[in-house]
Amino acid sequence: MTRSISASRLATLVAGFSRTPAYAGLAESLVLLIGDGRIGLETRLPSERDLSIALAVSRTTVTRAYATLVESGYAEARRGAGTFTRVPGDRRRAHDRALMPGGGGDAVIDLNCAASSAPPGLAAAYASAAVTDLPAYLGGHGYFPAGVPDLQEAIAATYAARGLPTRPDQVMVTAGALAASALVAQAFATRGSRVLVETPTYPNGVDALRSAGARLSGLPVAPDGWDLDGLRGTLRETRPALAYLIPDFQNPTGLVMSAAERERAAAALRSSGTVPIVDEAHQALSLDPLDDDPMPPPFASFAPTAITIGSASKAFWGGLRIGWVRAPDRAAMTALTHARVRLDLGAPVLEQLVLARLLAEPGPVVDAHRERLREQRDALVGAVRERLPEWRFRTPRGGLCLWCRLPEPAATDVAVEAERRGVVVAPGPVFALEGGLDHFVRIPWIRPAEELRAAVDVLAASWEAVRGRRVGAVRRTDRVIVA
Repeated sequence: MTRSISASRLATLVAGFSRTPAYAGLAESLVLLIGDGRIGLETRLPSERDLSIALAVSRTTVTRAYATLVESGYAEARRGAGTFTRVPGDRRRAHDRALMPGGGGDAVIDLNCAASSAPPGLAAAYASAAVTDLPAYLGGHGYFPAGVPDLQEAIAATYAARGLPTRPDQVMVTAGALAASALVAQAFATRGSRVLVETPTYPNGVDALRSAGARLSGLPVAPDGWDLDGLRGTLRETRPALAYLIPDFQNPTGLVMSAAERERAAAALRSSGTVPIVDEAHQALSLDPLDDDPMPPPFASFAPTAITIGSASKAFWGGLRIGWVRAPDRAAMTALTHARVRLDLGAPVLEQLVLARLLAEPGPVVDAHRERLREQRDALVGAVRERLPEWRFRTPRGGLCLWCRLPEPAATDVAVEAERRGVVVAPGPVFALEGGLDHFVRIPWIRPAEELRAAVDVLAASWEAVRGRRVGAVRRTDRVIVA
């Protein structure tokens, strides 16, 4: 069945395109829409006449824009059929074979990696930073172990805007949040030390602590919240030196720890001398209105010793490999610096300059990103409710993931069956500290709504196939989780 997009819908998507000249601005907007998946591949574009009317431009403008798309490899003109979207070369080249089964491909819907495509405006930020900002740095050595000063200042300002005064020299920039986690683990987790971690949790952050030789203890996170009643008892029993927490849109549950809960958890950690490591990678992804229910203050507002990890990958794009650590004091920054020079000498300068530009005026890019994620979340929620009514979940107010509970412990079997049918998801045991959680599946809303609905259809068929046979020993999954 041929997919097509109407002229009115396309006009809405390209609204505001540059008109100097109009054909180039229209072509650039279409390239971004095709590249990030908002216009699917093999989609027939509107006729030149219909689109020119919808956009109130000349037909020549649309003709030249379509010709530019064809020349750049983002469209194909088929005689008698119209103009169809494509990407240059082969879509499979965009998949990392280490992360996708069989190297991926057009037939695979990847819902394993909770990271979306780039939002509109990102390419322009790269171009501006490369042309305007980068030349000033080319005369130096290019090593910034603590970060480019402009970016340190911009990150510090984001904390101040959230009510947590922060100096630029408290910020160390890294190549992504996972690199920040590894850096913190190297600096503060000694071999044999106890670390409290949530379960379920983001497995790569935990693996960084485990690789440093730490012994891990679990803090249960139920679908409705953290077990703070048992926190003090756990702290008394294990006396952990560190605690790894994700209080903002917790990965994978999507939960947000309230201000009262943060204050209570911080007091318990303080009484045991436990230093919090706070992962805020998803913090900026609030998708619902904040007027009546604003995001709580940073966890470090309640815990002055907290070491905070941040990231640009979720708020902007995973390919923008920039993360950071906010250190509570100079002693912590010194420890981070000693650990840093043993790992690398800094994140790429261009990416740091791009993020500094984005943080200076985040509104246009972040707002478009959130709007797209909100539409995708709502499409996923609606599809799961319709096709998998037995699966239980709470709709997160933000973040990237739906944490679904199955009626029986068959998540790994469902994931294996879905992968066979072309949909890749992560079952609950991937996120468990010490096994279990096979009642759960994580489904990120990181693909266009049409793909999400198709993926849920596959999951529903996989669930029917699995539930019809007896579930024996849980099969292991070798799934590599990225985000």
